[in-house]
Amino acid sequence: MAEPSWQETLRLRLVERNARESSYAPIIEQCRLAQQTKLLKERNASLLRAMGTARPNPSSSTVFVPGTGEDNPVRAAYIASLESQISSLRDELATVYKTQGQNAQRLLAMNETLREKEELSRLDAENLRKARDEIAILRKKVEQHNELMAEKDRTAQILHDEITTLQLELSQVEERNQTLTKDNAKLLQRWLDAKQAEVNRMNEANQFYEELQSRRQTALNKSASTNGDEKSASSTANASGSGNGEERRETGATTTMDGTPSRAETDVNLTPNG
Repeated sequence: MAEPSWQETLRLRLVERNARESSYAPIIEQCRLAQQTKLLKERNASLLRAMGTARPNPSSSTVFVPGTGEDNPVRAAYIASLESQISSLRDELATVYKTQGQNAQRLLAMNETLREKEELSRLDAENLRKARDEIAILRKKVEQHNELMAEKDRTAQILHDEITTLQLELSQVEERNQTLTKDNAKLLQRWLDAKQAEVNRMNEANQFYEELQSRRQTALNKSASTNGDEKSASSTANASGSGNGEERRETGATTTMDGTPSRAETDVNLTPNG
């Protein structure tokens, strides 16, 4: 598994810093050697000066030996040189301690930063895992949504086809309805015409019946006046003629003088329908 980008960046920066600082190491070493050389030269010069100031002992025939007296200048110069070296070494040691402390402080800070970065890396890895899980869930939801949309599209296409079919059927039904309405209007008009004709025939029949009634009434009135005349004439007729006349009245047949039924008899049998 590849390292996180921030760790690689931190490592590269540390390498660059070390390379940048180590690039001056030879110069620093040369400066240190130069300082040590200078100190040694100064110590040698002080020793030479101390040797030059040495004098023979006037109370003896021997040469004065350095370091045998309390006021020996060589010893004093040597001690001063050693003290100078000790002071410089102490300063260098203090600088080293200071640098070591700074390095330790920087190391602690770097460890703390590394710990924080590792914690952030862990949190980022956890968030990345959760994000990937959420992405997988969302992809599944998207696939389900796409399938649902495809199913809805198919259903909508089916409904659209059904609606088109129903619209065609509706147009056909409307055409049939219009045709039936026209046919119904024609049939109604024919029925009304037929009823009007029937009413007209009934009116004609009633008119004809009324005419027949009026004719019958006229005939009855005429026959009544005729019968009154005949009754007055029959009172003077013989007994046989009166007997025959009575038989004809008893049978209820009214005849004329030539033996045919009277018109009043035929008018009574007529109905309003003819």
